[in-house]
Parts: sequence; C-alpha cells; structure tokens
Amino acid sequence: MIDTSAFQGKTAKFYTLGCKLNFSETSTFARTLYNMGVREAKKDEQADICLINTCSVTEVADHKCRQAIHRMARQNPGSFIIVTGCYAQLESERVAKIDGVDLVLGSNEKADLIKYLSDAWNQPDMAHGEGEGRQSHLHTFHSVKTKDIKTFQPSCSRGNRTRYFLKVQDGCNYFCTYCTIPYARGFSRNPDIASLVRQAGEAAREGGREIVLTGVNIGDFGATTHERFIDLVRELDKVEGIQRFRISSLEPDLLDDDLIEYCARSRAFMPHFHIPLQSGSDEVLRLMHRRYDTALFAHKIRLIKEKMPDAFIGVDVMVGCRGEKPEYFDACYRFLESLPVTQLHVFPYSERPGTAALSIPYVVDDREKKRRAHQLLKLSDEKTHQFYSRYIGQEAEVLFEKAVRGKAMHGFTKNYIRVELSPLQVREELDNQIVKVRLGGFNFDKSALKAEII
Repeated sequence: MIDTSAFQGKTAKFYTLGCKLNFSETSTFARTLYNMGVREAKKDEQADICLINTCSVTEVADHKCRQAIHRMARQNPGSFIIVTGCYAQLESERVAKIDGVDLVLGSNEKADLIKYLSDAWNQPDMAHGEGEGRQSHLHTFHSVKTKDIKTFQPSCSRGNRTRYFLKVQDGCNYFCTYCTIPYARGFSRNPDIASLVRQAGEAAREGGREIVLTGVNIGDFGATTHERFIDLVRELDKVEGIQRFRISSLEPDLLDDDLIEYCARSRAFMPHFHIPLQSGSDEVLRLMHRRYDTALFAHKIRLIKEKMPDAFIGVDVMVGCRGEKPEYFDACYRFLESLPVTQLHVFPYSERPGTAALSIPYVVDDREKKRRAHQLLKLSDEKTHQFYSRYIGQEAEVLFEKAVRGKAMHGFTKNYIRVELSPLQVREELDNQIVKVRLGGFNFDKSALKAEII
C-alpha cells in the first residue's frame, strides 16, 4: 500500500521530449500524481516534483535532454527530479551524475514510478527538500538487456490536448542499423484488445471525441497476445462516443492491404496515415536493414489514394545516413517527388553509439546533410500546399481545440488539414466539438486554412 499523504498539496512540473508515445506516457504520470493530490505547478511557480521524459533518437535529442534536466534543476531548486524515457534507459549512469537528479527510471521501472517516488519521497530529507544526503537516496536502475525489458505501462490520456493518445504497443523487434529504440524500449509487446477497448470506452465517457493510437511499432501489435492489429482496429471502431480514430505510424510492411480497405469504409478511422519510408533508395534501405523496398512502399501509397482519394499521408525520411551516396539521395528525391504524399518529416541522420550503421564506411558530412534536408523540406512544403489548396472553398467537419485567450482557435478536418478560426469567431463552447465549416484561403504563415462556421 502506497502512502500518498506526503503528496497532498504538492506541485509538479513535466517536460517531455520526443514522440507522441512519450507525451502519452507523461500525461498518464501527471494524471496519476493528480489523483494522489499533486497539482501541476503554474508557469512561474517552483515545483516540488519535476519529471523529465526523455528521447534519444538523435545526438541532438540527447543534448536537449541534458539541457532540460539542468534547466529544471536550476529553475526549481530543491525539487525532487525524476528522469525517465529512452535517454534515461540508454545513459542511466550519465543522467544520475547530473546535479539535482533524484530518480532515474528505465523502461522496466517507469511503470512503477509512483512506488519508486513514494519510497524515496517518504525519506525525511527528501520530502522536506533538504540538499544534504539527497544523493544517498538516488535510485538508478541497473542497465538491462533488450530481452529483459518486459513491462508494459498502459496509457490513455489527453494531457492539455483535445485528442486522447492510446498506447497500444511498446518496443520493437526490427533492429534497423541506425536505431537504438529496441535497446531503449525492448522487444515488441502489447496488452490485449479487450483492455484497450475498455480504455477507449473510458475516454469516451470522459468526453473524448478523438483517439490517436500510439506505440513504437504498432503494426506489430499482437506479438505478445497473438492477436492482430486489424482486429484491434475493428473492435475500436465499435466504441460508442469516439467519433475519430487516427493511427500514428505504421511500417510499410505491416500496413496490410486489408487494413487499408477496412479504414476506407470504417465508421471512425480517419483518412490519415503516417508511414515511415526512411529512404527512397533501395540500396540505402538494404543498408538500413529495412524490411521492404520502394516498390512495396509505392503500392501502399497508391492503394490508399485509390480507396481514400482525400487521405493525408505523412512520410518519415532520413537524409545523410551512412552509405547514402549522392546518386542514392537523388533517387530518393525523385521517388518522393513521384508519390501522392502530403507531407515529409525529414530527419538528418545522427550517429548512435552501438548501432550497426557505424560499420558502413561511406559518411555524409553535416553540411551535405543540411543541404539534402533543406531540399526535401522544400518538396514537402510544395506537396502540403498543393494538398491544402484542393480544399479551399469546400465544406469540412473540424474538431476544434481550446484557444489561448485572444488567439485564433485551431482544429483538424477528418483528413488532417489544420484549420484556423479567427479570434472574432472563437467561443469557449467550441472546444472539443466537431463543427461544420467552410474552408477559406491560407492563414498568414500558410500553416492552416482559414475557416468560417456554417
């Protein structure tokens, strides 16, 4: 039994780096603490507890994590600081040496964050924020092998957003040559369909309208329960009250044609896909140990557009990875240029310690990486602009999100077009409501289409 009395009336701050999955997990931590009597600290208020949920997808991410930890410690002297997430898993000893850090939790331990926090917090010198002796209570997990990371932390939370994020899977079995995620999060694992349907039902009872399915490699759902992702989609589609589901990311080789067909005729799954490509060169895909080629990827894109002509398709692309010779990048550019995709999420390759990619001899310098990234980002802007332009003047249903006072209100159409409602039309009761609008031209920075309520 955890004694929560020491937490009553305390305050907390949260900082999340990285993916939607991390944001979902942080929201779950925040909700759990709230139920124990901890409120979120105001912007300029010092917090009693600080939690940093880290990312380690690139060297830049690692640097940002260290900066965030130092900043939290500096701005909240005496606060109890917890660090978890991928960077904490991969670099636990380095994180533990940062001044002010009290608790470092890896992928196995974060599911029991409250227990670890309670054990430490109820130590007299910790609970009262005394500096001397704090490091003697520092808990740092012992690094474990990928195969030994087995816990699954359920998460279905919206945090400060209108949309809920439902964690359906964790970990990855792929071991692509550039990636550390399997080492940070372990092998693929998931809860059963019934438990996820219950969580979605609870979100609906709380007033949720839209749920985003998150995970590390969600198309691999069923690895531990011997179920199928398409069966999860079918069951979630039946959940009353949830009007929109989105799938955060699906590997091309796990995006079944049957799933595309089902989404096209489903009640609540939106015409919106996010599909990692990483490279449009078959030679580079082989170096990456990806499990598909460009022909399969192109087939998936064209089938989506055949079944759902209005679908928004986002694509992850990595540039400047080891082995990406100029002719391979040129092939990648031409391939992406030829596809009816909507937006490119472009990432310069970052060297990751311990990855197989380090044995590939051809290295792209940083200047060339930036040039290639800029070229693809320009292509992305052109494709997104073309996609948005097709819908100017049309009617659409938009799920609006709460606006900052005096600012424009934003929301998304079914096919993920960002929409802006002018401050003159903003009403508090529009938050978390699906409203019919007429789409106008672009806003000032071309990040959204203006809209008028019909």
